[in-house]
Amino acid sequence: MYGSEELAEEEERRRKRAPWGVIALVLLTGLALIRNGSGEFDVGPPQPASAAASDTRVAGGENAVPGLAPLAYAVPDRVSIPAIQVDAPVMPVGLDADGWVGAPPPEDPNLAGWFTGAVSPGEKGTAVVVGHVDNQQGPAVFYGLGALKKGNRVEVSRQDGKTAVFEIYGIEVFEKDDFPGDRVYASKGTPELRVITCGGGFTKQNGYDGNVVAFARLAEVR
Repeated sequence: MYGSEELAEEEERRRKRAPWGVIALVLLTGLALIRNGSGEFDVGPPQPASAAASDTRVAGGENAVPGLAPLAYAVPDRVSIPAIQVDAPVMPVGLDADGWVGAPPPEDPNLAGWFTGAVSPGEKGTAVVVGHVDNQQGPAVFYGLGALKKGNRVEVSRQDGKTAVFEIYGIEVFEKDDFPGDRVYASKGTPELRVITCGGGFTKQNGYDGNVVAFARLAEVR
């Protein structure tokens, strides 16, 4: 149970969270998680297969794992995706001075960001973790995100000592100028996670023209 101070702190956190419509608008105006990506490797980052697309016919309430309750708020420490050999520390990110969703410093290729305008991973609602696909030196933390498949797992360790384990049920790439913000970010009423990086086509003038998004739901707590 929360005490009075914890309840007050939680209410303050919820008041500071950005409305989903605002986040969707930011993406619709052209969010690039890595605006200085090189995109010049012999083989570009993998792109999601059409078979990995999430099933939009599944209602949000049916995504929940029976008997698995949402977790309380806790700051995430690390994110691990064994299928693509990701094991990275997580730092908090918000909106930058230009109104973009912030990203970790591109100089550190193995660093992910948790968007503090959303819930923490494991809470009821949709948590958001972002990271670079590459930098000037080569592939970065989420370079392999597009290669994930349904059933792969994302593990997020938290400062309360718990690990929230999410199971991927969809992986897609969306054009930045046609980004379905409501579909990606809106709460399903259960604990969910979105992992996002850049993807799609690349030009030196405009960078990547899309975002790869992994859709996942809470499947286990350790």
